[in-house]
Amino acid sequence: MNPQSYSSTEKVAANRFSGYRFYTETIEVSTMSSLAFFEAGQESYEGKRMFWQNREKSFTMVGLGHAYVLTANDHVGRYKSIKKDWEELSSQMVNEETAVQPVLFGGFSFDPLNNEPSEWRNFPQAYFAVPTFQLIVKGEQAYVSIHLITNKSNSFAEFEALRKERDRLIHGAQVSEPKEYKKPRVLEKKELKKEDYMRSIEKVTEVIRSGKVDKVVIARALRLRFEESLSAAAALSQAANEQPESFLFGLEAEDQFFFGATPERLVKVEANKALSTCLAGSTPRGKSVEEDEALGEALLNDAKNRSEHQYVVQMIGDVFEEHCSNPQIPLIPKLMKIRDIQHLHTPVKGQLKSGSSLLDLVEALHPTPALGGEPKQQALSLIRSYEPMNRGYYASPIGWIDAKGDGEFAVAIRSALIDGNKAYLYAGGGIVADSTPEAEYEETWVKFRPMLRVLGGNLHDES
Repeated sequence: MNPQSYSSTEKVAANRFSGYRFYTETIEVSTMSSLAFFEAGQESYEGKRMFWQNREKSFTMVGLGHAYVLTANDHVGRYKSIKKDWEELSSQMVNEETAVQPVLFGGFSFDPLNNEPSEWRNFPQAYFAVPTFQLIVKGEQAYVSIHLITNKSNSFAEFEALRKERDRLIHGAQVSEPKEYKKPRVLEKKELKKEDYMRSIEKVTEVIRSGKVDKVVIARALRLRFEESLSAAAALSQAANEQPESFLFGLEAEDQFFFGATPERLVKVEANKALSTCLAGSTPRGKSVEEDEALGEALLNDAKNRSEHQYVVQMIGDVFEEHCSNPQIPLIPKLMKIRDIQHLHTPVKGQLKSGSSLLDLVEALHPTPALGGEPKQQALSLIRSYEPMNRGYYASPIGWIDAKGDGEFAVAIRSALIDGNKAYLYAGGGIVADSTPEAEYEETWVKFRPMLRVLGGNLHDES
């Protein structure tokens, strides 16, 4: 795309971006390592990189640099603000790419009304970016796009410089040898506010037994300290190796990096078809096939876990009834087995209604009963009152939306925030009337395991 080819006489919709032009150019390239492309941007774009790979490994996105950043701190209108800004910004695109669309990538905080101080100093309540350089890998095809969003009348020289930089990044990614990453050495593992967490389970269980709420998810945090600062690329590489059945995501905000390998899709929209995943109720993997099958069968027949799962199915089903036509919801859950844990799993599908969008679904679905509780608002209020931390982006929606409105968001569990030589890990569980602090505490260790494995730590009962 040549920016000088734009005619100033073309009509542009009146919006707050009406003085801007959104230039894009995409070339197809030989398939390369997405991680190598992410790494190629470290020197020039560290703090402004993003990574996404779906569970099926059929779609990977890497972003380097920020062509434009959208943020929102309004706790009421943050979803609508991001949606409106992205639609208006997309309307400024000068040309239509056919192979791939420009992607807006980022996430929302779990609860903007939580005023607890936290480690999430660089993450606003909503944080999204259009990358300057975007790699998309779909199956056997790979595309690199340049995005330039500018209000300058003449951007030819700037775009030419971006082309040269694009070629440098591609060359660096294609010729570099794949790096071998060693797991970091953990110097300290600290459970944060453990006693407060145990007391919160007792208090919340009392409220549930009084009949005021059905279920509340309470989480806790671990902090790991390492010999040296952790590399974002190393963390992603280890997560990809350790948790190949999961969504893989990474989002840099200056000197902090939030990443994870989550099994849970929140919602996907493609060609107006919506898909969500009900994931609630869990048990460990067995050490043998027989033990694994027995644990899975017990999970399928466990009243507490089935009840917990049904809350999620009901809530997601209600959202799909509102925003989709002909929602399809299986009556009985199946098992989703990943490396360290198995979950009850029910997929929900529907055709998006006119006027509804991916970000509307994200807003309506977050948080599902699997991460918040039921009823939603009462559960969130209890989490604010009793959970001894601020979740930041843990358990929140993270993902992408393209200029056509297609995209996918996952639930940011099995995740960690890297901050220099420290990492913060998070895990929680659904509290119901018969929950006990001891059992819930043990369940969180099962959920910590994936990120502990990625970051070189051990469980509390391992040497």
